[in-house]
Amino acid sequence: MKTTKLALLLSICGLSQAFSQTTPIETDRFSTKNFRTWSIGAHGGVLTSHTIFRGANNDYETPTENWGYGGYIKKQFIPAFGLQADFLAGNVEGIRQWNAATNSYIPNSKFKSHIEWSAALTANLTLANFSMNKENGYFSPYLKAGAGYMSSNSTVTNAPGSRGYSEDWFIPVGAGFKIGIAKGINLDLGYDVNFVKSANFDGLDTRKYDNFAYGHAGLEFAIGNRNNPQLIHYSPIADLRKRTEAESEDLRRALSTVEQNAARDRQVYAKDMADDDGDGVANKFDKCPNTPANTVVDGSGCPLKTPTQIIKEKIVVTEADRRVVDEAIKNLEFDLGKSTIRSTSYATLDKVAALLVEKDFSLKLAGHTDNTGSMALNLKLSKDRAEAIKAYLVSKGANPSRIEATGYGPNQPIADNKTAEGRQQNRRVEFTLY
Repeated sequence: MKTTKLALLLSICGLSQAFSQTTPIETDRFSTKNFRTWSIGAHGGVLTSHTIFRGANNDYETPTENWGYGGYIKKQFIPAFGLQADFLAGNVEGIRQWNAATNSYIPNSKFKSHIEWSAALTANLTLANFSMNKENGYFSPYLKAGAGYMSSNSTVTNAPGSRGYSEDWFIPVGAGFKIGIAKGINLDLGYDVNFVKSANFDGLDTRKYDNFAYGHAGLEFAIGNRNNPQLIHYSPIADLRKRTEAESEDLRRALSTVEQNAARDRQVYAKDMADDDGDGVANKFDKCPNTPANTVVDGSGCPLKTPTQIIKEKIVVTEADRRVVDEAIKNLEFDLGKSTIRSTSYATLDKVAALLVEKDFSLKLAGHTDNTGSMALNLKLSKDRAEAIKAYLVSKGANPSRIEATGYGPNQPIADNKTAEGRQQNRRVEFTLY
């Protein structure tokens, strides 16, 4: 018996050895929150031999209520579960002992069991935090159950039976609720039934284990940093709602920023692709802005020092000329998503440039894309690619005034954009000699 008593005391000491620590738990993907998880409590209440499980069938007809007192040390592991070491002392009394031989109660008989000490380790299950809108509530009902060990001294007056001093195991079960009355302080109201592993706890051995009840009220004090809330009152549902609202607000702000940036980009694009001086070169590529009207310019928008005399004559485009252009179209490649011409396309473009110089043809360059991506980006990309080809041909000696570069984006498809083959056909630059 001394060995089991020592083991129980050691387990209780192990539970309380770090009572001032706090435990961080993960509350979302981005941060942690610290809680006060250790607490101590003291309570007082009424001890009685009658319980909700044994009333008129008790060994004694009438209970005598006595004051009891106790305390506990508790560790809360999660909002719904904690362990606590309980201590209890007091007197349990009753009068008018039942006499089975006469099938009646004995007048003026009574018993008194003095609980010198008791210690128990109980599991505490918090049923719910009733605050659904605040992450830190104030009302928390609970259930508890465990195992303990006690020493008591029982005496019987004016009736048979008397046990004297004894030590016994017992099982405490109970229910109650805690109300937060101040930061870190809870009002604890509860009702416990203690099932004693003894048939003569009340001094009368009837071959049935005795039990007694303890209704109590007390105060619980949280230990730790005063700025941290108590874990027992924490509501994950309310906290999740709060954080979800915050994340939704962040997303709304992010979407608003994206829309503002897109509007700004559209304004910049419209300004870049406009032709303020009407020389046929977009502002973005125009190195000589504000050129006077009717001025002949090169591919960069700058006036030609020796403008080429324009002689109107009949232009004849042969099948051989078209084959040169068709070969350049087939061999034309750009870097992915850019207007940079790949070097593999230079040879056939050189032939087109030579043809323009030799025969003084006019050339229309029309850039096209599929419908993947935004309209603004596709228009810009198609125009930039057409301008890049024009700039290359001009660098090889072609007359810039005879080359027109236009971007149509996805507006003139020649195939179905719903298929990969169709989108490939729509991504093109058309060359038209005239």
